Amino acid sequence: MFGIRYIKFDANKYVIHYKGGKAKKEGKGLSFWYYEPTSSIVAIPSGSDDAPFIFEEFTSDYQSVTVQGQLTYQINDPKQLAELLDYTVDHRGKYTSDDFEKLSQRLVNEIQAAVKTLIQGSTLKEAIRSSSDMEQTILDELSISEVVRLLGVKPLSINILAVKAVPEMARALEAQTREALQQEADEAIYARRKFAVEQERTIKESELNTQIAVEEKKKQISQKKMEAEIEKQENQRKLREMKIAADIEVENQRQQLIDLEAENKRKQADTEAYRLEKMMTQYKDVDWRTLMALTGNSGSKEQIAIAFRELAENAQQIGTLNITPDLLQDLMK
Repeated sequence: MFGIRYIKFDANKYVIHYKGGKAKKEGKGLSFWYYEPTSSIVAIPSGSDDAPFIFEEFTSDYQSVTVQGQLTYQINDPKQLAELLDYTVDHRGKYTSDDFEKLSQRLVNEIQAAVKTLIQGSTLKEAIRSSSDMEQTILDELSISEVVRLLGVKPLSINILAVKAVPEMARALEAQTREALQQEADEAIYARRKFAVEQERTIKESELNTQIAVEEKKKQISQKKMEAEIEKQENQRKLREMKIAADIEVENQRQQLIDLEAENKRKQADTEAYRLEKMMTQYKDVDWRTLMALTGNSGSKEQIAIAFRELAENAQQIGTLNITPDLLQDLMK
């Protein structure tokens, strides 16, 4: 009534009440009465806001890429922004112009200028893989941008959601990547087969080396057995030679003993013969009858024998001799 109105703002709005071309009051979340014909109220968001963007650029190899992302920012100097853009609201809190939409567009223009320099210096493949570099480049460019400073805006974060080529080039890159991946898979299969062959060769070499070592060990054992057998035979030969030598020595000693015994017996026989000879020499000229008497052999049989001997000696002088059977039988006994 009569142009006097009441208005209230949220806590995330920075409000400036102009009256007569001068700021009468300002602050966040204000509520007040004002006279509408002479007042102008500016409400600037003080919280963070997002500015999505999407645009196309050309790479150094003349390929078109689409860059899509989002900038998160905050207005940290509302009065500076209010001097450049119209954020005036009516009695219902609605903006009276569309200048508030220009802020996002101006920020997107700064982003596109920063991205353009980076993409134009890159190839298609490099541009597609440069999301993280692109984000850092945009933040660096916005932090030193004069336009951003004059707008009183502070960039909080930048997210590059996609960097895409046109569908034809995307399919070509996919085919190229697919072929590269297939080639890598083939190389991996080849490397795996090569590794398997090398492992098999290593195993065979190990088995061969083991077999060679076993054969060498067998050869050494066989050689040692042969040497032991030769040594055994040599020892047996030496033992036989020693035994033969011992037998020869024994036989020699035995021969010497026999010779010594024979020599002793011969000497004994000679001595005995000499003794008998000397003894017989004494009886050489003695009559045998005397000898018979000296020996004491004077039995009936001896007497009969002597008688027959005398008969035999004087056989030419005997005419007839009769011997009875009884006498002959006694003589035979």
